Amino acid sequence: MEAFTIHTGRAVPLRRSDVDTDQIIPSDWLKRIERTGFGAGLFSQWRTDESFVLNNPVYAGASILLAGPDFGTGSSREHAVWALQDYGFRAVISARFADIFRGNALGNGLLPVQLPAATVENLQSAVERDPTVEITVDLAAREVRGAGVVAAFELDDFTRWRLMEGLDDVGLTLRHEEMITGFEGARPAWLPTTV
Repeated sequence: MEAFTIHTGRAVPLRRSDVDTDQIIPSDWLKRIERTGFGAGLFSQWRTDESFVLNNPVYAGASILLAGPDFGTGSSREHAVWALQDYGFRAVISARFADIFRGNALGNGLLPVQLPAATVENLQSAVERDPTVEITVDLAAREVRGAGVVAAFELDDFTRWRLMEGLDDVGLTLRHEEMITGFEGARPAWLPTTV
């Protein structure tokens, strides 16, 4: 997993609330066995509408999604996080996230930043006025800066440390690889082994 400390980039204002995981990545796209290639399916049903914000070339290459409230509701679908990341997003800023989506995002290195609705609205308006505006998401300082906004956000110390170190669950386990190898080597031969 890629470490996240400070990220500065342009943003896309997605002015829709109650965006569920089936809208983020429709179930037609869930047949892949890899974690890559889902970016093409991101909001695919909405992207058939030429006026959809991601189809606007001024937002091409943006890496921060400014979403409406209640983002990521619905089924527990890690593919939604993978699609956002594969498309190029490093952070999603919203007034509220579904708990399961938030957990999946944090476990996969996508930073969900929860800010007051008025602050998200100010950022969305600023980006709509000037799509070249850059926003900084500073995990070290736990704040978002840009477009005249400086806003603190909360994130527990352990999760913050994991993201800054680039450690998912497998990475956390592999930090103890020497101990695991030692334990496996000392196990009696008659017990089952792992490959």
